[in-house]
Amino acid sequence: QVQLVESGGGLVQAGDSLRLSCAASGRTFGSYVMGWFRQAPGKEREFVAAINWSGSKTNYPDSVKGRFTISRDNAKNMVYLQMNSLKPEDTAIYYCAVDSDPSRSASLRTVGSFYDYWGQGTQVTVSS
Repeated sequence: QVQLVESGGGLVQAGDSLRLSCAASGRTFGSYVMGWFRQAPGKEREFVAAINWSGSKTNYPDSVKGRFTISRDNAKNMVYLQMNSLKPEDTAIYYCAVDSDPSRSASLRTVGSFYDYWGQGTQVTVSS
């Protein structure tokens, strides 16, 4: 069982930065692929970033590539999402998620159904 708790959301202006944090429980955290997703009102859940167990491999969609950076600290059981140059269209609830399937440890899935543990989310609002 894995529990995830996100923090760091808030209200910012366009062009500002935010750093989201995700605290994870579980002794085998360091072996999991971790991901960030977001969901805006009336829209489907969207993949934002993923990172492999060691942090050596990351994946981003074009919509955030070059602006967002995912990282992790396995010693602290933490995953981070640094968001720079925020835009109003980045407004959403951001969720941290775990893909605990060891057969996919080398794959950074972009579809939420591959992730089996989710946090409660943190709201990010970007004003224009």
